[in-house]
Amino acid sequence: MAATAAGEDGQVGFRVPGGRRTARRLAVAGAAALLVVSGPWLWTTIAASGHLHEVSDAPAADVVIVLGTEVAADRREPGTRLAGRLRTAAELVHAGKARVVLVSGDGGGASGDEPSVMTSYLTERLGVDRGRVVADPSGLDTYDSCARARDVYGVTRALIVTQSYHLARAVTLCRHLGVDADGVAADCDGCAATLLAEKAVRDYFASGKAAWDAVRDRPPAVVSPPDPAVQDALRG
Repeated sequence: MAATAAGEDGQVGFRVPGGRRTARRLAVAGAAALLVVSGPWLWTTIAASGHLHEVSDAPAADVVIVLGTEVAADRREPGTRLAGRLRTAAELVHAGKARVVLVSGDGGGASGDEPSVMTSYLTERLGVDRGRVVADPSGLDTYDSCARARDVYGVTRALIVTQSYHLARAVTLCRHLGVDADGVAADCDGCAATLLAEKAVRDYFASGKAAWDAVRDRPPAVVSPPDPAVQDALRG
């Protein structure tokens, strides 16, 4: 039952027993919930520490993996973010920091065939030798791209190119899956600040799925036999 107390003006007020205790419990519950949500993000951030670079200070690797995302409305050109990733990968190749580009995305995506558009843009617009580009049409998400790079294409060491908001999660997943990966931040010329903020928030919550996939050692959505294309391109 609520207790009563008289104030200085003589009016009677009501004090709810345990009010402070309830507030403390709510605060503890809120802190625990924040920890649960933030834990995976902290994992990706800490695990990727020391492995995130710009083009200028990126280490060399035989293979650079470009992660797919939306293509333009005409389905023939990359969208703004994807174009930035491809420009960054081409810069790495032309600088001698990578020899082969593995473009990994959804070949049947809602916006179009990501790997096909990526290949065309690299070879026709950015001057990358067609023999240096290998397309994986079943990289349906970041986890799958890393797992398939290892299992299907035999990649054990690579640079990964994507925008900075996505880079730590991509590097962490690839390293967790056995690919010695370093990330290179792609430019995003023409990307609105609101878009980048939206994607950063989305990636914060996507780290939870990344952690869950890693914990349960999820197989990729599409399982394929080994493909020597990357190794053939390196020899070529």
